[in-house]
Parts: sequence; C-alpha cells; structure tokens
Amino acid sequence: MKRRDFLKSSSAAVASAAISMPAVFSPAKAQARNETLLIVSESGPNNLDIHGVGTNVPGYEVSWNTYDRLISHEMKTGPSGQPYYDKNKFKMELADDMNVGDMSVTFKLKKNATFQDGTPVTAKDVKWSLDRAVTVGGFPTFQMRAGSLTKAEQFVVVDDNTIRIDFLKKDRLTIPDLAVVVPAIYNSELVKKNVTEKDPWGLEYTKLNTVGSGAFKVTSWTAGSEVVLERNDDWKGGELPKIKRVIWRMVPSAGNRRALLERGDADISYELPNKDFVELKDAGKLNIISTPFSNGIQYLGMNVKNPPFDNPKVRQAVAYAVPYQKIMDAVLFGLGKPMFGDKNNTAEEAVWPQPHGYNADIEKAKALMVEAGYANGFDTTLSFDLGFATVNEPMAVLIQESLGQIGIRTTINKIPGANFRTELNKKVLPLYLNVFSGWLDYPEYFFIWCYHGNNSIFNTMSYQSKDMDALIDGAVTAAATGDQASYEKDVKGFVDLAFADLPRIPLYQPYSNVAMQKNVSGYAYWFHRRLDYRTFSKA
Repeated sequence: MKRRDFLKSSSAAVASAAISMPAVFSPAKAQARNETLLIVSESGPNNLDIHGVGTNVPGYEVSWNTYDRLISHEMKTGPSGQPYYDKNKFKMELADDMNVGDMSVTFKLKKNATFQDGTPVTAKDVKWSLDRAVTVGGFPTFQMRAGSLTKAEQFVVVDDNTIRIDFLKKDRLTIPDLAVVVPAIYNSELVKKNVTEKDPWGLEYTKLNTVGSGAFKVTSWTAGSEVVLERNDDWKGGELPKIKRVIWRMVPSAGNRRALLERGDADISYELPNKDFVELKDAGKLNIISTPFSNGIQYLGMNVKNPPFDNPKVRQAVAYAVPYQKIMDAVLFGLGKPMFGDKNNTAEEAVWPQPHGYNADIEKAKALMVEAGYANGFDTTLSFDLGFATVNEPMAVLIQESLGQIGIRTTINKIPGANFRTELNKKVLPLYLNVFSGWLDYPEYFFIWCYHGNNSIFNTMSYQSKDMDALIDGAVTAAATGDQASYEKDVKGFVDLAFADLPRIPLYQPYSNVAMQKNVSGYAYWFHRRLDYRTFSKA
C-alpha cells in the first residue's frame, strides 16, 4: 500500500464518519448514561482469560477489571498530572494483610470476599489460581517466572483464610510480580466443573466466562464487536465503583471513533491516529491525556536466526535506513519520545529505555548491504498488528519506502489483532513492528523478556547470546543483594550489547493517548496501559 493511498483512504474515512454511525443513546436514556461508560476502540479482546493461549492486549483490560489479585499498587501523580501507579508502594486488594519475611510472604484474605456467584474466596482458590499460573505454560508462566515464582510447591495453604508464598531465592521482582495482571484469583471449584482431560485448567470455559471476584463481570461478549460489563455490587476489593455499566464497542474506523467522540455519543477512546489526538486537544472540547509508556518501546524486530537478518551488517543497514524523524512527524505528530540519534550509541545511565546511536543515512545503509553480500537486495515481509493499525500501518508504509531505497523489497503483512500474538510467538516473522512495555518498570525485567536466550516468550527475534544472558542474570542478582555498582555495570553492559548486536531496533517510546468527554473523570495510568473502570465517574 502506497503512503499517498493510505493517507487518501484515511481522509475519506474521517469525512464520512459523521453520517456512518447512528447515535448510541437517546435523550430518554440520559439518566442511565450517567452510570454507563461507553468506550470505543479499534480492537477488542480475543479471550476473557489472561491465562488463555494467545490472549491479546485488550484481553488484559477485561481481566484487570473482572478479577482481583492479592495486592495492587498505590497511586501517585503522573507526568501529565493524572493518577499514575506507584511501582514501589502496594495496597491490599483481595488480601487484608501482607507480612513479608526473609524467604516468604504471608497473606491474610478478606473474610467477606466472595466470587461473583456468591461463593466465598478461600486460600484454596488462591493456591489453585497461582498453581495454574505457573503451570499452564505460555505467557502467564513466563510472567510468573520473571518474579521467581515457578513451582506449585511455593504456594502453601496455612488455613482457609491464609496463604503463604515461599521464595526460591531473593528477588526484588517477586512482590511486584504478584500485583500484575497474571496472578488473578479464580473461582477454582467452578472452573473444575468445566475441565476436561485435554483441558485440565478449564481454559476453554474461562475464555468465554469471567469467574473472578473483581469489581465488574462480563454479561455479554460478541467477539470483534462488543463487550458489556456490569458492576459487581458485592465487590470487596476496594471502594465500589461509581460506574455501574461499561459498554465497550469495537469501531474499526478511526474516523468513526472520532466522530462518536465529537458528537458526544462515546465517552472514551484510546486508539486514534496521533494527528487526531493533537487536533482534538487543540479544539479543547475533550480531555486528552498523553502519558509515556512505562518501560516501553515501539521497535522494528528481525528474526536473527535465519537469513538475511542473521547477518549483523544487514541489521545495521536496516537501522540506518529507518526514517525515524519522518515517523515522529508524520505518524506520531510529536506524541512519542525519540529513541534514536544518541551521540555515542552507548548506555549513559543504568536505565531503560534510552536512545541508540542510529539515524537515517541511506548511503551508509547501501554500503552495508554491499558489505553484507546483498548488493541486489532481497525480498521479505514486514508484519504488523492490524488491531493497532492507526499507528502501525502508516509507519509500515514509511519503512517500506525507505527500505526499498537500499534494495530491501517488502510486502506488508497485516495480521488480525486476534491472531498477532500467536503469530509473533511462533518466532518466524522475518521483519515486524511491535510494542513491548514491561509491566515491572526495571531495566532487567524488560531484558529478561525481550533479550534473554532462555526461551523467553517475547524474544521474538530468536536472539541467543551467552554474554547477554550473563549480564541480565548478573543485574537480577545484584538488584536482589543491593550491589548497586555491579547492577549499574551490568545494566549498561546489556544495553550496549543490545545496540551492538541489534536484533531489534528501538524506534520511540510510545505515549498512551486517551480522549475523554469533559464530564468523565478518574482516568489512571497503569503499567498494562489499559483502562481501569473502577476509578471512573461521570458528572
């Protein structure tokens, strides 16, 4: 798809938006609407269970709002003045008390907590849920492993109201890992009634049904179209939400989503082209909040296991061919932090993310292609998640044009959002665009997921380096023991190696952009970047 064609089709969609969608609410429903939140987005969940196979990012939002965890995070003031999760401070959710010992942590549960069907929550449910997380495999099990939570034997029922979690080793990521989306607590007896020999954890049942104790419950879900959630009036995990009903509609056209917002027919949207966010903010009729992704990068990934991207010079050529500034200007409209053009191409601090030293230089890229033995270029595919096409598609078109100048002929491969995570995790895509944002905001956590060779699920480049693994492992150990000097040395070391080996090319740190009606308040930024319905209210 040519860039001019893409821009033309986008303009046409915006122009037709005002007449293509009917009003969602009539005046007669005004009172009900004050207690209803209508969200419109580009894509929706493919699974209601965070433990499910290939659950996509929108699926995180469902899990976060329908399930409880033992603990969550306190809030602080974020960079845009909005509430922002405090990674260093925790609050109780399903737990009533947390006692951290030298090699274990013990939780007392809220005695009046119940699942959404009225069944009391017990320590047996907590153990079964955590056993499930570390056993079911795939992303959930890798997430638990990041906090050194790997064995069912670590989760010990002390009594009906008390659960103890034993540590395998000292790891500063263990407690924070209990507050992410994955260690959700399930109604174990209900799920057990729906297991089969081939599905011992009941994943097929929980894919379609929410069985938590959280603040909301799914009452209707039409995949790719709409999710309806109702408030759980018996929720004990926090203050009862002011919003009683959430209607989340998938509206693929960005122009239609904008029109719904501008007409007042939708309350919130968070997947619009950045140009729209800039224009809507300038117009002043909506509240626009832009927040940098915590520990997050938009990147161009390459499969370094197979030719031609197994050749470091090819990867460097690609890095010099990327039209970084054009992406910042024409796709992001300034709503992103550049991660390119550093003077030294070395880590200056023990932090992540930070910029690499590459900049657009077509002549240098051409020379590297010759040195790599690809003077005549090659053909490949450039894949992206169609569920986030508003940014991915124009960016892919710009990269396609620039790579063409150095002989790399790309066919753009648009993968439906419901399938993208599954295709990505096969680790066979030669060239692809993706975002990764580490839930635990520590450099070593990001690199465990994305660069460690120990079969890490998001090392989708198939990158293997013993030196990289040693540096990451060293940083984890140094953080646990408080050896700050070694920690900083190891972090700088693995950042430098990532820039030298270049299995993926950081492009920019994305912003989470949310557009809301003026009468909607309570937005809070979370590490998972999704909406928390529990804090919203409407005037």
